[in-house]
Amino acid sequence: MNPIYKPKGKAAEYCEYALNIYDSCNHGCTYCWARDMAKRFGRPWTGNVKPRKGIVEATKRQLDTWQVTGKLINLCFTCDPYPCGCDTSVTQQVIQAIKESGNHVQILTKSGMVALRDFDLLSSNDWFGVTYTGGLNGVGCKNDYEPNAAPDADRLLSLNAAHELGIKTWVSCEPVTNESGIYLLLKHYDYIDLYRIGKLNYYPSDINWKEFGNECVRLCEEHGRNYYIKYDLRKEMEG
Repeated sequence: MNPIYKPKGKAAEYCEYALNIYDSCNHGCTYCWARDMAKRFGRPWTGNVKPRKGIVEATKRQLDTWQVTGKLINLCFTCDPYPCGCDTSVTQQVIQAIKESGNHVQILTKSGMVALRDFDLLSSNDWFGVTYTGGLNGVGCKNDYEPNAAPDADRLLSLNAAHELGIKTWVSCEPVTNESGIYLLLKHYDYIDLYRIGKLNYYPSDINWKEFGNECVRLCEEHGRNYYIKYDLRKEMEG
């Protein structure tokens, strides 16, 4: 098993390399693409999240054979590196292996402050990020689309903590469920170093994506945000 891989499609817009530590996720997000794909191909997807068998050893072997340094490896796409209610010490071991090999990590989580345990492993070469969909009830409130994930306020606190330690911070504004929440984020949160902004794919929405994308660009330019508009949203804006 070579757990480090080159993502394709929409995921490739986030990073050159990625690694999925766990076999599933228990956040229960209603929009979850990974869960739907697992069911489609008959793979187990339960609330009993476990590390992939031998993931730490396989990661170390691949890094030793790879003999490449300075690469950014995303944790994770088809799972969360900090699944709720689980022992996530395996995540810590994977981060240590990546850093000891001379490479860097880009974390993407919905678990917020739980990740602080591993911030001492990260440096200014690493990125810590959270998913933020815009919520349902305003910035900082519990999001019914993500019933078991950390509240938005907890995720924002974790970004601020990372920023204060000199770790680069980013937000994945995708999928977007509430455009007004994204606008508030772009206006007021100065400790986020990069915004990656997309849309809601595979599910119906009454959001006017062209207007949403144009307003995001306007706000990013007005407030001096570093941003990237994902391909699917760019298509809507151009169309």
